[in-house]
Amino acid sequence: MSLFNVFDIAGSAMSAESVRLNVTASNLANAQSVGGSEQTTYHARHPVFSAVLNSLQGGANTYGVKVSGIIESAAPLEQRYQPEHPMANEEGYVFLPNVNLVDEMANMISASRSYQSNVEVMNTSKQMMMATLRIGQ
Repeated sequence: MSLFNVFDIAGSAMSAESVRLNVTASNLANAQSVGGSEQTTYHARHPVFSAVLNSLQGGANTYGVKVSGIIESAAPLEQRYQPEHPMANEEGYVFLPNVNLVDEMANMISASRSYQSNVEVMNTSKQMMMATLRIGQ
C-alpha cells in the first residue's frame, strides 16, 4: 500500500462522515415533527458504512469507506393522546418520531470528531510527503 492510498482512505472517510452528519442533522430537525399515522411520521435514519477494496488494472488497489445505504430505525414511535391536535387520528393520538435527541447529539459529536481526525491524517500525510521530498535537497 502506498502513501497515496492514505489520501483515498481519509478522503472517503471524510465523505462518509459528512453523510453521517447530514443524516443526523435531518434526524434532529425532524425530532419534534408530528404525524397522524405511523406511515406518515418521520422515522430516524442511520447510515450504514462498509469498507472498500477495489482491484484496478495493473494490480493497483484502492481502499476506502463508502455509505452502503441509509436505513430507517425500527424503534417504535411515541404515541400521545392529543385529541385537539389537527393531525390526531380518529382515536385522538398523534405520533412522534423515534428520534432520541441525546443519542443524535452524541452521534453528531462522534461524526464531527471522526471528520476532524481524518483531516489530521491527511495533513500529517502531506507533511510527511513534503519532508520526504526535502530529503533530496
